[in-house]
Amino acid sequence: MDISVHRPGELTAADRAAWTALQSKAHLQGTPELANPFLSPEFALAVSHCRRGVRIAVVREGGEPAAFLPYQRSRTGVGRAVGLGVSDCQGLVHRAGLRWDARELLAACGLAVWEFDHLVQGQPPFAAFAAADFASPVMDVDQGYPAYLAELRARSPKFARTTLAKERKLGRDAGEVRYVHDERDPEALRVLMAWKSAQYRRTGRGDRFAHPWITQLVQRLFHTRPMPSGGLLSVLYAGERPIAAHFGLRSERVLACWFPAYDPEYAKYSPGLILHLRMAEAAAADGIAYLDLGRGQKEYKDSLKTRELTVSEGWVTRRHPVAIGYRARRVPVRALRNTVVSRPELFEPADRLLKRVGKIRSMRKIRSRE
Repeated sequence: MDISVHRPGELTAADRAAWTALQSKAHLQGTPELANPFLSPEFALAVSHCRRGVRIAVVREGGEPAAFLPYQRSRTGVGRAVGLGVSDCQGLVHRAGLRWDARELLAACGLAVWEFDHLVQGQPPFAAFAAADFASPVMDVDQGYPAYLAELRARSPKFARTTLAKERKLGRDAGEVRYVHDERDPEALRVLMAWKSAQYRRTGRGDRFAHPWITQLVQRLFHTRPMPSGGLLSVLYAGERPIAAHFGLRSERVLACWFPAYDPEYAKYSPGLILHLRMAEAAAADGIAYLDLGRGQKEYKDSLKTRELTVSEGWVTRRHPVAIGYRARRVPVRALRNTVVSRPELFEPADRLLKRVGKIRSMRKIRSRE
């Protein structure tokens, strides 16, 4: 097995075409999760414009590309999944039946450790190093939107009935409800990011858009047309006013949900749920197989999902002092967070505390403007 390492911009057109072909054929080879747009060359290239150290390991057999591993490398040899912290799918994009040794791959990349937090299913050499597994809900629309809606009604008739009734009421109260699946107005993206930042502050979470590189990444992906992978901004309007929006990534068969938000003034209409149903309808018509709602426990995800994928987090390590030191710093932090998130008796008080902190922050910001 021949392994070479490249910067994203150094990949040849043939290599990029081979990478894209592996993703487009993944569902035919029993690995449909590899079609996720977070595993695409377009995402790796976009991250490389915003963050240092992005590299692509290319595995060749008989001179032909057989697999691609995007990662980020520090000067000390610490490796992280590309876009770790904002990427919802990670792993090796490979041909069917490929076998590889995780530590051999790391050695070829010059890495002492490789950290992941959304490892895709079907990667045994990496999964052997996983510390925890998590559910990632999805909405299956490969049989068409009517079939999805029928399943939703059968599983939760009250939820489906109530959400559709709220959409009709929204139209009566606020003007005709209009949905744009692929909104190209940059102002709509700015509005979404403002809503999302306010939501982060309101709930006491760290504002991702306070990090310039994340804002830059989203804006770059917004201008990357989804052919075959790129950003997709979807907006729900009431009259001429945007009331909910979502920015995600799409590939040929997967729509990866990423940044949803809505105008709190319209919260009583559940605009976020209405938006997701419209997204599902449009995605089904566009040939998408499923919407990946992403790892995390959220009530709206439980209401919309048809099934769950499994993603993992952990560290692939070699015998190296850097790996020992890195794990010593990172393991306790992740273990504590995962314990709190997985146990309702701990998560609910922590969530309430974060929301109180968020309210205090919001009040201070209002007063500072007066």
